[in-house]
Formats: sequence, structure tokens, C-alpha cells
Amino acid sequence: MNIPENTINKTEQKTDFLQKTWVVCVLALVCTFLWGSASPCIKLGYAYFQIPSSETWTQVLFAGTRFILAGVLTILIGSALNRKMLVPTKSSLPSIAKLALFQTVLQYIFFYIGLAHNSGVKASIINGSNTFFVILLASLLFHQEKLNFKKVAGCVIGFAGVIVVSINGKSIDMDLSLMGDGSLFLCAISYAVSSCLMKNYSKKDNPVMLSGYQFIFGGIVMVILGLIMGGRISHVSVSAILMLFYLACISAVAYSLWGILLKHNPVSKVAIFGFTNPVFGVLLSAWWLGEGSKELGINALVALVLVCIGICIVNYTGKVKSE
Repeated sequence: MNIPENTINKTEQKTDFLQKTWVVCVLALVCTFLWGSASPCIKLGYAYFQIPSSETWTQVLFAGTRFILAGVLTILIGSALNRKMLVPTKSSLPSIAKLALFQTVLQYIFFYIGLAHNSGVKASIINGSNTFFVILLASLLFHQEKLNFKKVAGCVIGFAGVIVVSINGKSIDMDLSLMGDGSLFLCAISYAVSSCLMKNYSKKDNPVMLSGYQFIFGGIVMVILGLIMGGRISHVSVSAILMLFYLACISAVAYSLWGILLKHNPVSKVAIFGFTNPVFGVLLSAWWLGEGSKELGINALVALVLVCIGICIVNYTGKVKSE
């Protein structure tokens, strides 16, 4: 079957546009801003649903409900944009299952378990290491691109920014624990694996479709696990429902855009922006929740400078070639 030449040209133009550095920068920052806003909003969601910080499996149940709703929204929005219903093919089901396992189920269960056994500062720093793991796995395990000094240097400087903004005048507990630190590192690795898998699977399947259905499948698993382990949501209000809807929108928009960027760009070019996620999270938490100290201003400024330098090193010093 011959594909019309104008269709090919439109596809090439779309790909070229999504590979422009300024486009990657704008869309990636939209994603990380949304993810950063999720941190204070999740805390507000717990308050509205009256979920205690100690009830880990109720939090997992809450997250699973959010992801099911996010998946439905993703499919509806993606179908409207594509002017046809996004339906997974039989061959795409294994890809969706693997993405659901790593991107939703393992990542968030390990995160909640790790957070329950660790300080928020330490959790932010360890979670911020996921960008390291993404670039390392993309280079060494998945062979999607080559690891070079520029990428390592950009990661080190960007991660320094995460440490600066996360400490914010607080001390870091240097004690290591399997449940706390181990779970958070597994969370970071799960995120890295899911990013590399999305890069591979989006070559043949629509990344928005993949994101939507993996959210639904992963969310269902989390809801079942939460219920089995005793999680219960007993208080519901209008404010709580609205916050749940906003959190679902965050996931639907951010992961869909992120998947599209990964489809058309080297993993390192996109992943490096992940260092801005905790920076946005700290700034928005200070703004919306009043969780800040007098050190936040200078710390946030230093962190932003370091993160921006790291991003520039990876994206602007020389030209990153697609593998």
C-alpha cells in the first residue's frame, strides 16, 4: 500500500518540530512543573480525604484510583486529538502490561513504602537520582544511545541542584535501611526502566495510547492491592473529588507529553529535565503549603542555576545525535 507523499511530509515535519531544543525544553518543563505540583497536591488530597500519613495502603488505594481516572482521561483526550478511538492491538498488550508494572505499580508502591520509612528530605534526594538511572540504563542496558562525559557531567551538576533544594536547612539522616532507602532506589530504577521501555515501545505504538492503558491496568492492580492490604477511603467531599480529578489530569497530560518527547528524541535529552521536578515540588510546596524556611530563597536560586547548567551541558554543548 502506497502512503501519500503529503502524509509522509507532515509526519517528518512533526518529528522535526518535536526535536527542536526549545520545543523539548518547553514541553518537558510543562511535564516537570505538573509533576512538581503533584507533591503538594497529594498532601492536600490526603487532607481532603482524611488519609493519615501512616496508612500506606490507603495511600496506594488513593493512587490507584487516581491512575485509573488518569488513564480514562488520557484515552479520551488522545482519541479526540487523533479523531479516532485509541484501542490497543493484541501485539501491544504485553508492552502495556510491562509499562504498567514498572511505570505505575512498582514505581509508586516502592515510593510510598520508602516514604513511610524515610524523611522527606532524603526521599526527595534519592528520588531525584532517577534521572541518573534513566541515562545509565538507556546507555548501558538498552543501548539506545552512547554514554559520554557530557551526559555524566550534566547529571552530576543537575543532581547537585536537587540536593541543594532538598536540604533547605535540614539535616540528612545518613542511616541506611532496606525498607526506606532500598525501596526508594527501587522506585527510581522502576521509573528509569519505564522510560526506556516507553522509548522502545513508542516506535510502533502511539505513546498516548500506551500511557492511557498502562495507567488503567496499573491503577486497577494498585486498587486491588490497596484493598487486600486493608486500605480504605471513608471520607469523600467535593474538594476531595476535585483534587483527585486535578491529580489525574497531571498524570494524563504529563506522561502523555513525556512519552511523545521520548518517542522523537534521545532519552538523555528529555530525561535531564527531570532534575527540575523536585525543584518545582519544593517551590510549590513552600507556596501552597507554607513548607519553607528562610534558607529556601537562596537554596532554590542556587538549585535552579545548577539544574539549568546541567540541562544546558547535555542539550547545548555540541549536538546530541539520535542513535
